[in-house]
Amino acid sequence: MNFTNFGRYLLLLKAVFRRPEKFKIYLQAIFKQMDFIGVGSLGLIAIISTFIGAVMTLQIAFQLVSDFIPKTIIGSVNRDSTILELSPTISAIVLAGKIGSAISSEIGTMRVSEQIDALEIMGINSPGYLILPKIIAGITMVPLLVIVSMFLSITGGYLGGTLSGAITPADYMQGITTDFNPYTITVSLVKAFVFGFIITSVPAYEGFYVKGGALEVAQASTRAVVVSCISILACDYIVTQLLL
Repeated sequence: MNFTNFGRYLLLLKAVFRRPEKFKIYLQAIFKQMDFIGVGSLGLIAIISTFIGAVMTLQIAFQLVSDFIPKTIIGSVNRDSTILELSPTISAIVLAGKIGSAISSEIGTMRVSEQIDALEIMGINSPGYLILPKIIAGITMVPLLVIVSMFLSITGGYLGGTLSGAITPADYMQGITTDFNPYTITVSLVKAFVFGFIITSVPAYEGFYVKGGALEVAQASTRAVVVSCISILACDYIVTQLLL
C-alpha cells in the first residue's frame, strides 16, 4: 500500500512539473503563496527560535560545570547545534503543522466540492495550477525562514545567557566567532530546501486524492502533518549522512 502511495505521489509530481499553460497566472499564485508561507510564518518562527536559543544556552551552561572547560565553548556549541540541526529541523516541523494542514485542507476541500474536476473539464492542468506555486514558494521561503531562525536563535542564546548570568557577553561573542565553519550554513540550507519541498508537496498529495466529505478532509490534514514530520526527520538523517 505504501509503495502504491509513493508511486501516485511521483506521478502527481510529474503532472505538477508539466509546462504551465499561462505563466502570468502562476506568477501571481507563487507570490501569494510566498506571502502565506514566508511572511505569514515569520512571527511564529521568530518566537520559537529566540526561546530555543535561550533555553539551549542555559542547558549547555548547566552541563558544563568543569573549571577546565572554557565558558566560550557554550557559544560554539549553541552556534553549531542551532545552524546544523535546531533551526532547519524544528522550523520545518513547526511549518509542517501550520502550512501542511492548511495546504491539505485547501486542496482536499476543492476535491470534495468538485472544484478540481471543474478545472480539469476546462482543460487546466490542475496539479500544476494548484500545487506548483506552493512548491516553488516552499523551496524559496523555507530557506529564508531558516536563515532568520539561525540569527534569532543565536541572538536568543546571547540574551538568555547574559541576562541569566550563565555566560558573559564577551565569552559568548568569542564562542560564536571562534572556529566557525561556513560549510555548516550550506548543509543547513540544503536541508531547508529539501524540507520546503516536503512541507508543500506531501500535504498537497494527501489533499489531492481525498475521497468523501469534511471528515475525510480533516483526516487527510492530520495524515499530511504526520507523514511530513516523519519524512522531514528521515531526510534530515539522509542529508546529514551525505554532507557531513
